[in-house]
Amino acid sequence: MDRQALYGALDQFLDALRAGNAAGVDWADQALTSENNVLLPVGDGVWGTIAGLGDYALRFADPRTRQVGYFGTVIEAIEESGFTLRLRYDADGAVAEAEMCIVRQSDSGIKFENPRYWTKPILEADAVAPAPRDAMVRLSNGYFDTLQLNDGTIHTRFHPDCQRVENGVQTTNNPEFAKIVPVSALGCEAQFRMGNYRYDDELRARRFPLVDEDRGLVLAFGFIDHSGRLDTYQLTDGRTVKSPVRRPHSFYVSELFKIDHGMICQIEANFITVPYRMPCPWDAPA
Repeated sequence: MDRQALYGALDQFLDALRAGNAAGVDWADQALTSENNVLLPVGDGVWGTIAGLGDYALRFADPRTRQVGYFGTVIEAIEESGFTLRLRYDADGAVAEAEMCIVRQSDSGIKFENPRYWTKPILEADAVAPAPRDAMVRLSNGYFDTLQLNDGTIHTRFHPDCQRVENGVQTTNNPEFAKIVPVSALGCEAQFRMGNYRYDDELRARRFPLVDEDRGLVLAFGFIDHSGRLDTYQLTDGRTVKSPVRRPHSFYVSELFKIDHGMICQIEANFITVPYRMPCPWDAPA
């Protein structure tokens, strides 16, 4: 399947989802579907509660692996929620895998004030200086290496203007959000060079299933585990700060990296709280 075929198949899936009609999807035999890291029967979960899809619609494709990805929003009775979707098609064009992350703020375990989901031209455009596939994955994995037990060491390359959006909120170079989370006043690399995320004990079960080579996008999944044991720690500027996480806790993360000129230029992430050290149903080969 080429890019246009994958986008067409995605549109058909989204039309069926919008209508709450799982029977409108051509499912492969023994298709696997998950919602928020739990395998569900086809048609369960959001299929029974969806009222519509929001306006935000970022799509990207990996023809080599017959996968397509989507960042948008899902509208249900209580709220509109950030939404990540990954689909893999089999050789006959049927859906073999459907992985969803839905950030329902009312029960996601983390609440960001005033989330706003919007189109970003940098994510829509092709890469100007695309990198090889393995280099893109290596840079994305380096981001996770930098985040894990963050001590100020950088294991990837950031563009000087790199921005990050998490659960619909820009968490870099954002003076307004910095009133709540002070580190948000800094850029991507500056936050990590400060060693702000020392309390992230492990970035576990990392997966990079979808790579859009033309547009320079890597879709990654994983878990951020916090043991909660760390009380205070020292930043690289000498300040001592308190850890914001003091109990065992894990995030299930879906993260999109824009790679261009050999650097991470933009990050889009949706994540939710899950049980501490929750296993990943996608670890074993389908």
